[in-house]
Amino acid sequence: MKFLGNVLAVIVGLLVFSVISFFILAGIIAIAASSEGEVKIKENTVLVLNLEGRALVERTSEDQIDLNSLPGFGGIASVGLVNLKKAIQEAAKNENVKGIYLQAGMVSAGQAMLHELREELISFKESGKFIVAYSEIYTEGGYFLSSAADEVYMNPLGGMEFNGIASEIIFFKGLFEKLEIEPVVFRVGEFKSAVEPFLLDKMSDENRLQTSVFLNDLNDFAVAKVAESRSIDLEKAKEINSQMLVRKNSDAVDLNLVDGLWYEDQVKDLLREKLGLDEDDDINTINVTTINKDAKTKNILSKNKIAVIIAQGEIVSGTAEGVIASESFVKEVNRAKNDESVKAIVVRVNSPGGSALASEVMWRALEEAKKEKPIIASMGEYAASGGYYISAPADTIVAQPNTITGSIGIFGLWFNAEGLMKNKLGLTTDVVKTGELSDFLSFTRQLTDLEKSIFQNNIEDGYDTFISRVADGRNMTKEEVLEVASGRVWSGIQGKENGLVDVLGGLEDAIEIAAIKAGVEEDYKVAYYPQVKPWFEKLMADLTNDVQTRYMKSKLGSFYPVYNELENIKKYEGMMLRMPYDLIIE
Repeated sequence: MKFLGNVLAVIVGLLVFSVISFFILAGIIAIAASSEGEVKIKENTVLVLNLEGRALVERTSEDQIDLNSLPGFGGIASVGLVNLKKAIQEAAKNENVKGIYLQAGMVSAGQAMLHELREELISFKESGKFIVAYSEIYTEGGYFLSSAADEVYMNPLGGMEFNGIASEIIFFKGLFEKLEIEPVVFRVGEFKSAVEPFLLDKMSDENRLQTSVFLNDLNDFAVAKVAESRSIDLEKAKEINSQMLVRKNSDAVDLNLVDGLWYEDQVKDLLREKLGLDEDDDINTINVTTINKDAKTKNILSKNKIAVIIAQGEIVSGTAEGVIASESFVKEVNRAKNDESVKAIVVRVNSPGGSALASEVMWRALEEAKKEKPIIASMGEYAASGGYYISAPADTIVAQPNTITGSIGIFGLWFNAEGLMKNKLGLTTDVVKTGELSDFLSFTRQLTDLEKSIFQNNIEDGYDTFISRVADGRNMTKEEVLEVASGRVWSGIQGKENGLVDVLGGLEDAIEIAAIKAGVEEDYKVAYYPQVKPWFEKLMADLTNDVQTRYMKSKLGSFYPVYNELENIKKYEGMMLRMPYDLIIE
């Protein structure tokens, strides 16, 4: 009977799921149908930028649909920086759009991408139009972005995080000791600390130094921008931030970080006042997707193109989604190189690095393309280690002041699981081999001195190649590169000071530089590569991933970050060019 009951429960569950799915799908189709056709922007319209709970990525589909109104979805997980900037630019030009209503207190993004979006908002204000920001809760990054608005409001019972940034690392030494797993590390560079979580139980002095330096750089930059936008004395802003002087909501008003503690209906009344509407009048609004349909791309009829190749994620070999896969990347580079209408290539790098082999394959493709056309690198949130490797061939490297870059170093990681297998699991192995090294790097035993020397020599050769690639690309001597290498991470500001970066700026700056170098600065259009998946296909993939992630989080709770880090270890195959660790800045 229990078995029969379980079967019936499953059948009923499937029926319920099917019915719900039918209505949700019908709703999606209705939204899609209503979004088609000519866009007409009404007079007295406000562009709504609702980034609450969204992850800021480089680019999303042009036909992205807002599913906030549908039950069970809660909005699309990501929003594209390129899409947002395009919408803001169009709003500045369109006489029917009078201002922006920004909701971004809980946006998920790194500081460099937030800065690029923030700069676009500040440029928008030059049009004489208003920006009003409101949120119930402001995170550090969310407030950094929102502070660009003319007026900033917060819910009376909300909250604000304006207390500096921190980065915390999970160390696995104790876990491996309990499991009797011995990590064996091969590396070059005193700052190449990507392997420290496997060997130590706290940061090395070198790693603490570099992390402290670039975190302070990033924080000082953000605080200075907030102070400027909010007309607060810089030293006072630093004091507020370092001592967390916003300890209750009224403090945020008293310290001029927000203009008032209001409810959203009060903010809507303010928008009506700015638009000259009566209190019962509806506010005409438009979202990013809709306004972009009405946007006119610069010189859209031009035959000259600047190709922007988006390179976001970890660097791996082959083809894969959500990462920078070497085979896919090379295909896009060659496509742009062989297209006669493409006059220059901008590589938009947002990567902590990854496989050394994949990085070399992509470097080669860019080096060959450079013989035909100008190559400009635009660094986003981070372009470190392998991310810097693929930036090195560029004629010009552009980075934000708060970009994380450098980390020029290399490492390899191997695990001896003999103790785990024998003492914990009761497993033993035996081997027959034809040569002394036929079972080279077996994980069931300790490495021999010969194996260690071979692996270490390969790591040192890989490091020498990395240094040479940077030296050739930057017109520096190997000795000059070595002074800023050793795996050390730098901010964009520091990168420019030590010769790793040419220009401080964003993607638009890189595109303009590319157009100038190609001699087409007065006549070009921008083409983005690779092609973005249609919104529905992306939605289905995201839903599947979201279900898997939610399930693991519900099962593991606070141990989920540890599980996630252990899953990432599986990617460490061969020689790696990667940032010191998975950088989570809070």
